[in-house]
Amino acid sequence: MPHTHVVTGAGSGIGAAIARRLADRGDRLILVARDALRAAELAEQFGASASVAADLRHPESLAAAFANAGLPDEIDSVVHAAGVVDLGAVAELPVEAWSSQLAVNLVSAAEITRLLLPALRAARGQVVFLNSGAGLTAHPSWAAYAASKHGLKALADALRGEEAPHGVRVTTVYPGRAATPMQAKVHEQEGQEYDPSRFIDPESVATAVLTALDLPRDAVISDLTVRPGPRPK
Repeated sequence: MPHTHVVTGAGSGIGAAIARRLADRGDRLILVARDALRAAELAEQFGASASVAADLRHPESLAAAFANAGLPDEIDSVVHAAGVVDLGAVAELPVEAWSSQLAVNLVSAAEITRLLLPALRAARGQVVFLNSGAGLTAHPSWAAYAASKHGLKALADALRGEEAPHGVRVTTVYPGRAATPMQAKVHEQEGQEYDPSRFIDPESVATAVLTALDLPRDAVISDLTVRPGPRPK
């Protein structure tokens, strides 16, 4: 029986790989995109049953966007794959860089989850947060991004306990560096040459996410770390 999934960040990278895999197996997709035009493009690309035009940079606008989207009463999963990154030392990073990363990576994920919890509870569904290795360890120049991802871990951990009585599972996936457009941007900011062959294929992360979603109901993958495999020299 097809399941219904809400996916953010389906426009590229890991989110796109997850959306494609779910669509290819016949599940129903509801895709969240920054504006109506992009939402329509993604809905056509993936054959989504619905889309939501919602700008994650403005969490305060999400309630109205989701209220007007006509979403179903039962949703099997919400996959939070959207994210932004802007590197910089604490001494140099402007407040806008902090605000945007916290808004997109953390606050919007919390708000979308809140808005969809009634439908998730009705389906005994699952929330999947695509976190990062930066959600476990912060390195120089990564303070703002890591703070947003550390916060995302806290959100997931608290939510897991709160929603267990309602039958809602919560999973956090911590991918290492993956070969995505975001990774290309990171390398540009770091002033390094980008070689995608050195990093995890987004399809591998998508496999990890689908494994968590497909796990029988008697168990939950609460936290899953995905690291680049050994590369022969």
